[in-house]
Amino acid sequence: MARIIWAGHATVRIELDGTTLLTDPLLRRSAGPLARRGEVPPGIADGLDAILVSHLHHDHLDLASLRRIDPAVPLVAPAGAAPVLRRAGGRRVIELAPGGSVAFGEVVVRATPALHAGGRPPGRGRSVPALGYLVEGSRRVYFAGDTDLFPGMADLAPGLDLALLPVWGWGPTIGAGHLDPGGAARALRLLAPRAAVPIHWGTLYPRWIPAGRRGFLDWPGERFARAAATEAPDVSVAVLAPGGALALPERPAA
Repeated sequence: MARIIWAGHATVRIELDGTTLLTDPLLRRSAGPLARRGEVPPGIADGLDAILVSHLHHDHLDLASLRRIDPAVPLVAPAGAAPVLRRAGGRRVIELAPGGSVAFGEVVVRATPALHAGGRPPGRGRSVPALGYLVEGSRRVYFAGDTDLFPGMADLAPGLDLALLPVWGWGPTIGAGHLDPGGAARALRLLAPRAAVPIHWGTLYPRWIPAGRRGFLDWPGERFARAAATEAPDVSVAVLAPGGALALPERPAA
């Protein structure tokens, strides 16, 4: 079976051609000042072949979460990230720059550029870039990590089967370097995937925001779907709840 499971925020389990990958693992109920809505799906980090980390921000690189995963599982990360990642133990780290690639079984993971500051607050790894990843096998899956819209998206992944696109963040507003629902829908026009799933929304919130002001957890996914219907009507959009799965679409017969 070829499928993805969205665990919430930017954590996605990708199962393709006998290889299982996990992106930006956040496996705890909190990350610093951020709390998590809902539980982490059970078994989401079992049986992994590799972990993909897009950049060093705390909501994408959670060292405590990495320590919960079998240390034999290698980690793919942006070039220059290894000094920070060593704090998660003796795990093998494979550093990639945009365009670089590594194979796991029948699947190739290729690093793609992202328009996002990728350093580790409050100041470590400032020169470490943010990445996206193209996962290539019998299907082609693009995990954008965290990024703003950029013209080069049109050339990232011809013949893309699925795009995993960030559509919000973890608070009531988002700043530069992020896609909102409208921007993510415009990205679909450039990427032209067969299907898309919105991620990076609906999961994390600052602890100090009272329950009555957490509406931003609920609407980004559906707003993206509505915008996508206008901007890229040929793309099939699946809005998942955390723990929800999607079978990767079959490619048309040649």
